[in-house]
Amino acid sequence: MRNLDRREFLRLCGATGAALSLADMLKPEIAAAFAGPKEGKPPVVWLQGGACSGCSVSLLNSVSPDIAEVLTGVISLKFHQTLMSAAGDQAMNVLQETRNKYRGEYVLIVEGTVPAGASGKYATLGENGEKPVTFAKWVKDMSADAKAILAVGSCASFGGVPAASPNPTGSLPASKAVNGKPVINIPGCPSHPDWVLGTVVHLLNYGMPRLDAHGRPVIFFGKCIHDLCERRPDFDLGVFATRLSGNGCLYKMGCKGPMTFADCPQRMFNNKTNWCVGANSPCISCVQPEFPDHSEPFFVKMAEYGPEGTQVPQNRPVRLIGGSN
Repeated sequence: MRNLDRREFLRLCGATGAALSLADMLKPEIAAAFAGPKEGKPPVVWLQGGACSGCSVSLLNSVSPDIAEVLTGVISLKFHQTLMSAAGDQAMNVLQETRNKYRGEYVLIVEGTVPAGASGKYATLGENGEKPVTFAKWVKDMSADAKAILAVGSCASFGGVPAASPNPTGSLPASKAVNGKPVINIPGCPSHPDWVLGTVVHLLNYGMPRLDAHGRPVIFFGKCIHDLCERRPDFDLGVFATRLSGNGCLYKMGCKGPMTFADCPQRMFNNKTNWCVGANSPCISCVQPEFPDHSEPFFVKMAEYGPEGTQVPQNRPVRLIGGSN
C-alpha cells in the first residue's frame, strides 16, 4: 500500500466531504484540492427540457462549495441554456464541439422531461437549417457519447409534474430517451444541490455510486424520511397535528413520509435552513417515482401506515375531518 501525498489526501477529503455534506469543515482545502489546469476539469453538459428550471435554481443556491467555486474549480460547464452567456449558433455549436472533443469523457445532465408528443415538437433546442431540433434528439445524441448520464429532478428522473395524468405532451423520463444507457436518477422537486454535486464528485473520483431499485444514489436516498423526521417521536406517542400550523406528527394531515426515501430531514434546504415538515407542510413524496399521481391528494391522510419500504398508500386515502381519526 502506497502512502498518499498531501494533494491526494485533500482530494480524497474533498470528494468525501461533498458526498457527505461535510464541505463546510473542509471548504478551503476542497477549493485548493480541486483547483487545477482548466482542461483537467471534467466537462459537463446540462440540457433542460420539460421543467420549470427549479433544479437549476436550487443548484445556484449551493453554498458548500458555492456555485462560483463549482463552476471555476470543480467542473467545466460547457453548456447550460439558462446560465451561459452565448446564444444562437455560437451556443449550439458548443454541444457538437463538446461531443467531438470530449467523446466518452463528458457528463450529461438532463433536467426536465423529454416530451415525445407531437413528434417531440413540444420542446426544441436550436435549429438545423431552418428546422427546429427536438430536445429528444439532443438527449439521444449527447447521451450516446457521454461518460455518465444524470437525470436531475423528479421530472427528468421519473416524469414528475409534466408527465402527470393526462400527460398531454407525452413527457418521458430521461431513462426512456437514451437508448438503454444507464442513468443516475437524482429526483426532488427541486433536487438538493448536495445530491447533485455529491453524485458528480463521487462519479468522477470513485466511479458509479451504489444505486437503489429506482436508480438513485443510496447515500442520499437510502433511508425513509419517516424514520429521520424530527416528528417521528410524536407519531410513536400518538400525538398528531390537526392543522398545518399545529404541533405533532403531520401523518394525519397527509404526510407521505412513510413512503418516501431521502435525507431531507438531516440535510435540509436553503443552506440548511429548513425542510418541508419543518415548515409545517406534510411531505408530498416528491422524490418517489409515484409523484405526483399516486402521492396525491397531498393533504389527505394515508388510509394505513404501511411497513418500512412502502412505496404507495396501502388503500385509498381517507380524509381527516375535524381532527378525528
